[in-house]
Amino acid sequence: MTPSETPHDRDGGRTAAGRATPPTATVDAVPAVPPPARALTDVDTERLGRLLGDPGLAWFVDRVRQRLARGRPLTGSVTLSDPDEPQRRAAERLLGRAPRSSGSLSIRLVTVDEILRRSGVSPDGLAAAVVALTGPVVLHAETRNREERAWEEAYAPLGILDGELARWAERIRGDGLVRRLARTPEAAGPLVAAAVRALRALPASPPTSRATFAARNLSGAHALDEGTPLATLVLSGIRCLTGFPDGSGAQWRREAWASAGLLKDDLSSTVLTLNLRGTPALDWMADTGEPAVLTLRSLTGRAPVASVPTPCNVYICENPAVLSGAASTLGPACPTMVCLQGQPSAAALTLLRDLSMRGAHLLYHGDFDWGGVRIAAALARSVPWRAWRYTAADYRAAVTAVAEAPELTGQPAATPWDPALAIALTECGVRVEEETVLDDLLTDLEPGSR
Repeated sequence: MTPSETPHDRDGGRTAAGRATPPTATVDAVPAVPPPARALTDVDTERLGRLLGDPGLAWFVDRVRQRLARGRPLTGSVTLSDPDEPQRRAAERLLGRAPRSSGSLSIRLVTVDEILRRSGVSPDGLAAAVVALTGPVVLHAETRNREERAWEEAYAPLGILDGELARWAERIRGDGLVRRLARTPEAAGPLVAAAVRALRALPASPPTSRATFAARNLSGAHALDEGTPLATLVLSGIRCLTGFPDGSGAQWRREAWASAGLLKDDLSSTVLTLNLRGTPALDWMADTGEPAVLTLRSLTGRAPVASVPTPCNVYICENPAVLSGAASTLGPACPTMVCLQGQPSAAALTLLRDLSMRGAHLLYHGDFDWGGVRIAAALARSVPWRAWRYTAADYRAAVTAVAEAPELTGQPAATPWDPALAIALTECGVRVEEETVLDDLLTDLEPGSR
């Protein structure tokens, strides 16, 4: 490097093909080389191949191309930090002088530009020579802009979504989920369009198998098979649509799909009931005061299953222990009950929608914790219900009555049926499970209290 040269950057290495990759560069503050002005046919390609086409100069040509692609002027010097002997000899032939025998190898871009112009090999200089030797150079900025426009076109179908799905669409634009699944905008376009088509048809009512839904609304029965990019994207939208909580594992995914009415089959989704009537089998169970388990298939068959006198109250609980306690304590005298056993299944939602349409009044109680209020909120998005000892006042009374309660954990959630409940949960910071207030719940279920 001459005393007048000012180092600005330095890098080095080799490509997988054995060519030197752009090493560290030092740049002189000299006038920029103008872009090619005449046709590339003015370049003497035969002589250019002998001059710059030497494998020992591949690193130099690569570096010049990178500068052109970045829109940077061809000024200053480029330096190879650890050149081998062929690279030194090639530089010597290009510059017409012997390079130093050790250390880095530096080539001034303006010197090469002048050589190419004076010799007539490339009248328009170094930039034109590199384009003639290696092909057209596309500016990185142009490539990025073109790619971003393509991604925007791929995301375009999201614009027709509204409500909760509109918020989901905004989120996936920013979190990179589609880009990770599709990799390219060309693959993303059909993926997004199919996901939007599926989500606009959800929740499925009546619930149906995922394969049947996919055959009716998408490219085929296997379009939503586990592990496919489309299944991953649609499941993400379903969770936003139904408010299904975070989780993992095969069972969690099945329940998340079921929250939108998409099932593995119509037998695996069940609901636990007490004193529900409508068929000989249910009537017999109600006469004995024993719980019954109904499958989704039995609830969506040709003949209606459930029948209730109207108007009447149907009590909904979250945990089986409450329904079991009611069966043991009250037996046939207990009013009709439905147990969700966690997140409401497709069978539970189907039954409760049917009961509500028939005029039943639904009353709900769940655990006083963030998971419990999320279940309650998810249920409210599907059927109307009134709180059954599930308000802020009930929670504060339960906290006072309990000697010791576990600490409340998890992410806070809204309680639209009683906004004060979320405030009370935050202030008290303890959870109260249904089993803790079982005696109070059973008192409400006694014949004389209704």
